[in-house]
Amino acid sequence: MRLWAATGDAVARLDEDGGRWTVALSLEGSGAQCLSPDPRDPDIAYVGLRDHGLRKTGDGGETWRDMELPEPGVFSVAVSPVDGAVYAGCEPSRIFRSDDAGETWRALDALLDLPSRPTWRFPPRPWTSHVRWIAPSPHDAELLLVGIELGGLMRSEDGGASWADHRPGAQRDVHSVVWHQRERGRAYEAGGGGSAFSVDAGDSWTPADEGRDRDYTWAVSTDPEDADRWWLSASTGPFAAHGDRHSQARIYRRDGDAWTAVTDELDAMPYALAVRDGRLFAALGDGTVLQTRDGGDSWAGLELDAQLPRLSALA
Repeated sequence: MRLWAATGDAVARLDEDGGRWTVALSLEGSGAQCLSPDPRDPDIAYVGLRDHGLRKTGDGGETWRDMELPEPGVFSVAVSPVDGAVYAGCEPSRIFRSDDAGETWRALDALLDLPSRPTWRFPPRPWTSHVRWIAPSPHDAELLLVGIELGGLMRSEDGGASWADHRPGAQRDVHSVVWHQRERGRAYEAGGGGSAFSVDAGDSWTPADEGRDRDYTWAVSTDPEDADRWWLSASTGPFAAHGDRHSQARIYRRDGDAWTAVTDELDAMPYALAVRDGRLFAALGDGTVLQTRDGGDSWAGLELDAQLPRLSALA
């Protein structure tokens, strides 16, 4: 098994061999903060850098190439599992699409014509906002959900040529969005004021917070075998989650309409959750990677052959 991680400063490729994991670092000092592997080829991955654009590897991270994105600040990247289209989201808020594996780009600037745009503000830097998350549907190449931090959850049915403004019931402070891998129409959101889910392909959303004791949610993932089971990470607020002290965070599991805390309070914030081959992985802000094989009832740390400084993304 292979996982890709971003540390906020570098890229880590994690490869499992006999229960142990080797760590191969690359792009050190680059400001790597988001990433997306190509679901069709494990050696291909795209990485967004805070101030230096988008990089691509075709050889498992041995070498990286600048994909000459028009904007330097890349905060989100995604590869469509349906048609391979590559999307990159930036700060200031702007989104680009490539249909030739990153060789050329076109701006999806209809996003900037949405009525809500004048209200988009990122609280730590209120003069701007960014495209925090991009979620291409695994079932429909033209269907796309995009989260603005802080601005709303937007939806496109034509690959980004046009957009519907913030969807009713969704969180405006979007942190992450995932689709269900098998059940069409199901999607899940984690945001700064809570979580929500959709059963109509992201057109409308239902809040899902009752039964949880903290609502600053960040990462979300879902069980590919059961659309009613999903997980998210949550803290008591942004200062605890992103500060230098105890994160006050837990990981929660939702089964049907009920939330269960599946960890005690964690020292570091779980910034990413990813499901692979029946296992759920959690990447923490202190560089720890946890895994569970039973839906969160028990957890173990990965045996890494090198310590990671911190983690901001995992895929």
